[in-house]
Amino acid sequence: MGIRSFFLCILWLVAYGVCQAQSLEETYRNFKQQAYSDYTSFREECNQKYVEFLRNSWSWYEGKAPLPVPEEESPVPPRPYNGENGLPDIDTKPVEITSIDNNPQPKPIEPIREIPNPNQDYFTLCFYGQKCCIRLPEFANLSLQDCHPNSIAAGWEKLCNDDMNNAIRDCLETRLRYNLCDWAYLMFLNQLAQQYCNNHNGATLLTAFLYCQSGYQMRLAVDESKLILLYGSRHQIFDKGYFNVNGSSFYPLGELSNSISICGAAFEGETPMSLIIDKEQLLGVDMSSERTITADRYTDMSIGSYVPQKLIEFYDTYPTSALDGNPMTRWAMYANTPLAQKTKDKLYPSLRKYIAERNKLQAAEMLLNWVQTGFVYEYDDKVWGHDRAFFAEETLYYPYADCEDRSILFSRLIRDLLDLDVALIYYPGHLATAVCFDQEVSGDAMIIGVRKFIVCDPTYIGAPVGAQMPDLEYDKAQAIVLNK
Repeated sequence: MGIRSFFLCILWLVAYGVCQAQSLEETYRNFKQQAYSDYTSFREECNQKYVEFLRNSWSWYEGKAPLPVPEEESPVPPRPYNGENGLPDIDTKPVEITSIDNNPQPKPIEPIREIPNPNQDYFTLCFYGQKCCIRLPEFANLSLQDCHPNSIAAGWEKLCNDDMNNAIRDCLETRLRYNLCDWAYLMFLNQLAQQYCNNHNGATLLTAFLYCQSGYQMRLAVDESKLILLYGSRHQIFDKGYFNVNGSSFYPLGELSNSISICGAAFEGETPMSLIIDKEQLLGVDMSSERTITADRYTDMSIGSYVPQKLIEFYDTYPTSALDGNPMTRWAMYANTPLAQKTKDKLYPSLRKYIAERNKLQAAEMLLNWVQTGFVYEYDDKVWGHDRAFFAEETLYYPYADCEDRSILFSRLIRDLLDLDVALIYYPGHLATAVCFDQEVSGDAMIIGVRKFIVCDPTYIGAPVGAQMPDLEYDKAQAIVLNK
């Protein structure tokens, strides 16, 4: 081959390579465009189907009576330790809990693409002390003058616009940034919509749209001239009327009549909310006034504590709920919620100082007496007018605490400070705790499966580890083993 032919061959190969590269790049662009088109058409298809449902799929439903929070007919009062113990070990029936899991929170049926718009303004609100900025377009300020199905469908169709993508993304980013549980996220969306919209029905529709597009299960309902959002829940909620729609329970966000018209259609990929709080809710920075809690037996064990004020306000909105249809599991919802980090930073160094150089049994004795004697006992019905269990921070905040509140707090301290397994022990009229020690410990015990849990009763005042309050219905005791 001559030199000229050689260079011509090289030029041909280069040109072929360029053409191939251009062809591959074009193929990739076409693939990317097609994928985006499929994604876009899928979202649009789901929303357009739902718009049609909003026009046509409404039926009348009768509400179901609220499930009352179970109340003990004869709550067992606190009593001082009288030296009695040495009861035989009790083979305790464990309460089966299968709904506590690590399932991720609901998410949109497809990723929400950000729409570049440097001129889009942010709407700012303060949610429990946290500044939140959301890019809401002007057309999201809906005004529904009536609740006719065609008006609701038209409002939904108006929101099905790419310019809403940034709003949905900002809402989901807010959920992530502040660890918002499902209940907190719904409260956030509702506050956002109520502040942004000048019309109640428009705000409800905006809340429903953002909640639905975030992946959550909901239904829209009409109560006379008022639009209502119904949310689905994986767990039974007490003291809240509900509606059974195609075998699923839906609860109203707000109050409404007993008979309403509901659009019963499901949205693609919807997921009911969970009321489990598995992460600290990062709400506000203001702390409550410091409170000093002192143990009777260890008089130098006088420890200051405070809690996030906005977290207390949020907990006051939290609905009491149960897992797996068993009302006793409601205590696990509170006990498994982690303690706020700022409260731990204030409380735990002092507690660790007092239990340092002690074995775990001795440390548990000190923590037990601190909870037994540092809080004033009072019945819920006298303080609240109804049964109301506390998250651990609430026991540290409010002036009174009953047996369930003390047990929840004590269980949190033992798991966090001693890394031991704990169970709540339910007797009719009373709630206590039991600890699975990693050393031989004598005293009254509960056998849960093949493990031995030593009774620690925060309401048996002055009682040591291993002392069970007398005259309880031991044969009816049940155990709720908590997450560590």
